[in-house]
Amino acid sequence: MPSFLKPNLLAMRGYTPGEQPQVGEVIKLNTNENPYPPSPQVIEAIKAALTGDRLRKYPDPLGLRFRETAGRVLGVPPECILIGNGSDEVLTLITRAIVPEGGLVAAPMPSYLLYRTLAEQQGARCAEFPFRNWRVHPEDVPAGAHLTFIPNPNSPTGTWMDPNALLEWPTPLVIDEAYVDFTAGHALSLLQKSERILITRTLSKSYSLAGMRFGFALGRADVIEQLYKLKDSYNCDVLSQAAATAAMEDQAYMRARVQQILATRDRMERELAALGFQLLPSQANFVWCQRHDRSVQPIYQFLKERGILVRYMNYAGYGEGLRISVGLEEHIDRLFEELRRLV
Repeated sequence: MPSFLKPNLLAMRGYTPGEQPQVGEVIKLNTNENPYPPSPQVIEAIKAALTGDRLRKYPDPLGLRFRETAGRVLGVPPECILIGNGSDEVLTLITRAIVPEGGLVAAPMPSYLLYRTLAEQQGARCAEFPFRNWRVHPEDVPAGAHLTFIPNPNSPTGTWMDPNALLEWPTPLVIDEAYVDFTAGHALSLLQKSERILITRTLSKSYSLAGMRFGFALGRADVIEQLYKLKDSYNCDVLSQAAATAAMEDQAYMRARVQQILATRDRMERELAALGFQLLPSQANFVWCQRHDRSVQPIYQFLKERGILVRYMNYAGYGEGLRISVGLEEHIDRLFEELRRLV
């Protein structure tokens, strides 16, 4: 390996995204994408952004139009919003802003595997602490932690907890609300009560914009102001800002698609349970399932060979499972046709 590269980079494994096949007919139920297209208003906004000389010029570095729209929808001041190239970028910026080299990041286990990668990129350590009853408890946070990530709802389990229980958290806290639109609660009220809490969100899930890469963070205005110093000058391009703003404006469309997803998710839970899978009640756009009688890795492979991708995950000390995204009804029909054949 080249000697000029940082030791922590050489030592880290890196985050492994879900499979993204480039050829062939595949039913993708492995990366929690929304099975429905984005709002028609999004398509019109992208077309408008392609006209004239919009692409010749740099985009708005501060995303003011999106921040004003999102602020109005969510009931927060625009200056409390940071735009990012997907929520992964804003998670990265927060880590850089708070965690020193050699520092300590805390996250519950099992949860989003990127949190460990973000710590390692910073030359820091990541300490995992357990869920108890699918809740987290302040006394379980490792001593000396500089930052805690808590996804709510959690991935891969889809479990959700009352965010008010997180108000007195002992470290600066990021509440990752990537799947918040699929549940009934959110943590926005906590921003007025603590300067140490940040919330991250994405337009990849409920707004059907995974291909656009747009996310944002919410926090105290003076904290967000400092985070803007760390981001790339023009981190969100013209098209993504236009699409994100239009998507945020069309709340009725998003809510209607969410209701369709929730109905299909309920069906998936019933049918998986009938086939002998063990499940946790999901508050996201996916279902986490395990089996006590056999390994699920052969099931994952069986489905893959038949053109159906789900996510196989194995967490040390917790076990393996399949995370299955909610898809179109016809895709779920195919999924269960194959599962019944095997199970």
